[in-house]
Amino acid sequence: MSSSVRGELKIRNWRHSWGERTLIMGIVNVTPDSFSGDGIVDARRAVDHAIEQTENGADLVDLGAESTRPGHQPVAAKEELERLLPVLKALRKRSQCVVSVDTTKAEVLEAAFAAGADILNSIWGLTGGLLSVVRDLTLPVVLMHNKNEPRYEGNVVTEVCEHLLRQADIAISAGIKPENIILDPGIGFGKTAEHNLLILHSLDKLVELGFPTLLGTSRKSFIGKLTGKSANDRLHGTAASVALAIGAGIDMVRVHDVQPIVEVVTVADAIVRGTRPDGW
Repeated sequence: MSSSVRGELKIRNWRHSWGERTLIMGIVNVTPDSFSGDGIVDARRAVDHAIEQTENGADLVDLGAESTRPGHQPVAAKEELERLLPVLKALRKRSQCVVSVDTTKAEVLEAAFAAGADILNSIWGLTGGLLSVVRDLTLPVVLMHNKNEPRYEGNVVTEVCEHLLRQADIAISAGIKPENIILDPGIGFGKTAEHNLLILHSLDKLVELGFPTLLGTSRKSFIGKLTGKSANDRLHGTAASVALAIGAGIDMVRVHDVQPIVEVVTVADAIVRGTRPDGW
């Protein structure tokens, strides 16, 4: 599907035509219990890290103030906001970068938007009042597939795609534009390592749904299971998954290690999407 048909992502004065190139979302975890040990609870350091991500080539940064790793301990909206808002407000004073907020709470999203957030990234889709907030604020949204247990009656790829398509249809029925609906298969969420590999092998099925897409494989446990590497030493495995995802047509990748992944994206995009650097 051409980028003109799929439309544009429009955020303030920033524009991106879907399919033109691969976007990079830099991860900023404002939590003490991130699975990869990269959580930053000090607001100043978190802001510095977000700025560094953009300077290294991230198109947008994703702020998360509640860990979503397997077995994580949920936090109340009050605590999530106490972690998130100081970072978001301070970041906005220093940068006009595009900011995504990783939350599942309508209360947190509303407060984050008021403080300058641009996109919702929800690991459980538009639940718990999020749909009405996204609709009323006309926010782009990342809808991710998730399950409490990695149990599937049939083909995991089929179930993931059907679930995401239902979520997208609900969002469209509520008045959300298709170009503002970004689908994420949820690698590592309610899935075994084998499930993750099956989904990655069939990313074309996700792309064929016609919506913008996001993939988050960075430092995930299936890479560790394949390579034997610890969470903070999975860059090469992550890079392989990113390159293959771009080959399948994925629009955005969510990563911890922005600077080296920029090189992966640059080369993969040149081959797959026909992009060229300035001065080529």
